[in-house]
Amino acid sequence: MLNDPFASLLLIMDYEKINLEEYVKTGEGGQGVAYTHKTEKRLAKLYNPGFEADVAVEEFGAAQAMYDLGVPTPRPYRLVTDGERVGAEYELIEGKRSFARIISQEPDRMEEVSLTFARVARELHAVKADTTRLPSMKKRMQDFYNKDGVVPVFLRDKVLPILDTIPDTPYCLHGDMQIGNIITDGRRNLWIDIGQAAYGAPEWDISLCWRISQIAEPARTDQLFHLTPEQMQQHWNIFGPAYYGIAPKEIGTIIRKLLPFAAIKSAYMYYLTFHQPMADDMAQRLSESMLI
Repeated sequence: MLNDPFASLLLIMDYEKINLEEYVKTGEGGQGVAYTHKTEKRLAKLYNPGFEADVAVEEFGAAQAMYDLGVPTPRPYRLVTDGERVGAEYELIEGKRSFARIISQEPDRMEEVSLTFARVARELHAVKADTTRLPSMKKRMQDFYNKDGVVPVFLRDKVLPILDTIPDTPYCLHGDMQIGNIITDGRRNLWIDIGQAAYGAPEWDISLCWRISQIAEPARTDQLFHLTPEQMQQHWNIFGPAYYGIAPKEIGTIIRKLLPFAAIKSAYMYYLTFHQPMADDMAQRLSESMLI
């Protein structure tokens, strides 16, 4: 992220200005708001105020790289701004539903959808990345933890040696993989919110799938996924073994390997969302959860 306000201003000047009167607000998340064009098949996503202009540039570039590699994702069109916020515009997929929405509306399809999610996740992780256009997830985490003031020192000192041991495999990662970030129009399954795409060990993605299955607050799982905590756990119980091709009773061994990835990424995502380091007590729980 750029710290120079003048540099961010120059980036904004390169964005195409859109008139929000031509759009309808159709979604809102932790990092921004989505607007659908009234007459064209385009979806504009604007980050909340406070996000620097280079964040949108980097994430749009990642989405373009994945699209060019043939990863199934809506076509990225252009960087946009409403004059205050920055973001990007993408192909609008009509008649789409997320996998999370399908399960919430048709719970009897849980196994079908979870098995499909495992298959398309494996397919994504088999795509050879263009390492000249996509960042290394390992290096992204190393850069983050080496930055002053983003995590408590005791967490940084524990994480950096662990990161040194993690392989940096040259295959595609979604970066924010979960069943709310894949949609289908009945013909195609498409990855969305792919701006955190990178390359590296698949555990960076799979650990998030496991971590969200552990959310115990019904209000939160309903807000994020339209599902209950029990449904999220059931989804993981199908997805995890199917992704790894193992018996359900063996998944505990896999989960232990996922713990460091989940903990390391949690501090990064927290800072990205709230623009502040997590409290020491939360960071301490993360440190303890790594089991290393």
